[in-house]
Amino acid sequence: MPVLTLHPLGRTLEVTTGAPLQDVLFEQGVEFPCGGGGKCKGCRIKVLRGELPVTDADETLLTANELADGWRLACQAEARDDLVIELAQWEAPILSDDSTFAFTPRGGLGVAVDLGTTTIAVQLLDLRTGNVVAVRTALNAQARHGADIMSRLEFAIREGTQPLTALVREQIGGLIESMIDGCDASSLRDVVIVGNSAMHHLFCGLDIEPLAYDPFEPHDAGLKVLRAMDLGWGFIPDASVRFLPCLGGFVGSDLLAGILATRLHESAEPVALVDLGTNGEIVVGNRDRILCCSTAAGPAFEGARISMGMRASTGAISEVHVQDGRIVCHVLGGAEPRGLCGSGLVDAVAACLELGPIVPSGRMMTGNSVMLAPPVVLTQGDVRELQLAKGAIAAGLELLAEQLGAALDDLHALHLAGAFGNYINRTSARRIGLLNVAADRIRPVGNSALLGAKMALFDLPREDGSFTALLGKVRHVPLNEHPRFQDVYVDNMGFPKL
Repeated sequence: MPVLTLHPLGRTLEVTTGAPLQDVLFEQGVEFPCGGGGKCKGCRIKVLRGELPVTDADETLLTANELADGWRLACQAEARDDLVIELAQWEAPILSDDSTFAFTPRGGLGVAVDLGTTTIAVQLLDLRTGNVVAVRTALNAQARHGADIMSRLEFAIREGTQPLTALVREQIGGLIESMIDGCDASSLRDVVIVGNSAMHHLFCGLDIEPLAYDPFEPHDAGLKVLRAMDLGWGFIPDASVRFLPCLGGFVGSDLLAGILATRLHESAEPVALVDLGTNGEIVVGNRDRILCCSTAAGPAFEGARISMGMRASTGAISEVHVQDGRIVCHVLGGAEPRGLCGSGLVDAVAACLELGPIVPSGRMMTGNSVMLAPPVVLTQGDVRELQLAKGAIAAGLELLAEQLGAALDDLHALHLAGAFGNYINRTSARRIGLLNVAADRIRPVGNSALLGAKMALFDLPREDGSFTALLGKVRHVPLNEHPRFQDVYVDNMGFPKL
């Protein structure tokens, strides 16, 4: 049987002869952005020792120099002989939550799940004390069929939802079962899951076609109450599993949980909640009225479609600042620079705007690239990708505030949810016009989806829906139908002039 040695993880694996590297490496944290279709090079690996034949997809996507240096697409390769491989993707931390919150104690155990497109975070709680007993995190196993939502939906339309539904149900069940080892399983009676609209539909086995085509509105986005036994979770047969309701379009229950976590719905002043990702989700409101929308921000904030983009993991440039008139970079893990993650991209463009290589139109004045830290460069194409992403977010935020009857300066706070929001430099975000709010009002709130799911465990929605009052305040605004969206979007694509 072939032996694979993985650098820089320091792992050695014995695999079946002919095993697809996609299956083997996915379990080690390598993502396959296009679902293994050989359409991107996000899963590229470098062969340090051994032989991997060059495929047609390799020749199409990789340069002659890259092929000569041993780079291959993992999704197109099989393990035939012993290999020593260097991974272009390294392991990334998954954001969990350790916040404290007020609650009314109840008996038994409960589980909160943040089901993300890319990652899953699960926590086991003692409902008497509110203490977290155990934590499990993992890459969403569905990601082997596409990293982003639309790739996942395309797979589901082509192959049916059942494979994706089975994958994620089995994975979450396995994570929960590993957490309750040694606990009284019969005391676990409630599981609360939150996620975006696509994850809601795929976990619950619902028809996803309405999400894949204009006007991108789900037909069945309400609270779903399932029996653990029906999900194949025989180790907790009597537990009730609740997937909280979505807010509309691609605004899922992860944002509903975020509203609960930030208490936006209790605020007398207008407040915003923004989750930055491939699908940027935005909420603006107060205790009287709440508006929400989603924007097709593209994957720039997650490092995709960036020439040397990667997730916020070892080897990624995560921070860039100007020191003595030159660019200085911070690399995660203290390793050699390998790529640029979302927070680093925002910083890099802000730094270049300050130093002059980039002008407010987004044009590079020094050719087609700027060296950040060898061999990592920022290209003109990278800047354009960021402009598309930040323009969509800024436009959505501006239009929601306007529709609420408020200016952006009126926002009492802007909560940034998720991993990207946790690491982004607020000054840089304001400098590039991503968040046109005073920096001291921008507040990273970590994994608000997981926190909100935990809070919901102590105030479980009934099957008739105890979220009725809150949901009654929320209105989804489809930006694609807004008469001014395109104009506001274009206005926000440029960078602010100093």
